[in-house]
Amino acid sequence: MLSFVPHGLAPNAPLVVVLHGCTQTAEAHADAAGWLALASQAGFAVLAPEQRTSNNPNRCFNWFKPGDAARDQGEAASIRAMIAHMLDAHQLDAQRVFITGLSAGGAMTSAMLGSYPEVFAGGAIVAGLPFGVADNVQSAFAAMGGLGQPTEHRSVPGSRLPRVTVWHGDADHTVSVANMDQIARQWLSAHALSFERGASETLGRRVKTVWRASGSDQILVETNIVRDLGHGTPLATEGHNGLGSVAPYMLEAEISAVLEIARFWGLPIPDLYNSTEKRAKRAATNKTSHLGESIGASLAGSVPANVENVIKNALRRAGLMR
Repeated sequence: MLSFVPHGLAPNAPLVVVLHGCTQTAEAHADAAGWLALASQAGFAVLAPEQRTSNNPNRCFNWFKPGDAARDQGEAASIRAMIAHMLDAHQLDAQRVFITGLSAGGAMTSAMLGSYPEVFAGGAIVAGLPFGVADNVQSAFAAMGGLGQPTEHRSVPGSRLPRVTVWHGDADHTVSVANMDQIARQWLSAHALSFERGASETLGRRVKTVWRASGSDQILVETNIVRDLGHGTPLATEGHNGLGSVAPYMLEAEISAVLEIARFWGLPIPDLYNSTEKRAKRAATNKTSHLGESIGASLAGSVPANVENVIKNALRRAGLMR
């Protein structure tokens, strides 16, 4: 578990819970996404639980096991206990607890939001899946392919409902983008909103669709689909207002999902980040891993063209090559 509390953090600050994806560590994911840097600049604490290989050999949160994803059960109960400890130990604001996750962490975010809706003011699911869409490994893979049937949201009587934003790439071949709409429908049902009432706009590479509360401008549910993005978190790492760093499943996209998520939740954003939709063409040099570029360069002439294309596409989807 990573507990990050910026030096001099004022009492009653917000808490952001960050859940990593398979094969990642808590700190590497939270750092590469930009959550730790933003926490220091914007004034909130970060809790990043870490899966143990003894629970899952690939370090995936067990979002597909009812004994780990249900209220007061297994991993979900452990994460809830960590949140309670953070709130108490650091005098944080229990009314401003937010949760986000990538891939398996995104699916576990859905489970936490569905199992403990009263705990969270907002959630953000990146390349994830709906709550209750699988109950074993086989159904988990089916759900990742977009074939799952999510359960209806089951709220705790009298509880508040979190505001939810969902992010997904339309070139994600690991978790089908069909899951984005399923997540949206799950939370629209909870908020008693119609899917057909969504309002969409195109912002650079992404299409954002929002659903507002009846008679209000407040957005309760939001989806963001990013064109040509593979499986991972979209980043905007370059320039004076860049945030995060390119790594496997952390993908340069000229838009920072982390900043947009923080804005959606109403967290304070430093003036430094006054534009996250970078429409200017990227410079030839960037923070993409030199390893991926060198592997790609070495393929020319050494393997058939179709094999070269397959390998390069895999490197791009993993964030190791432009």
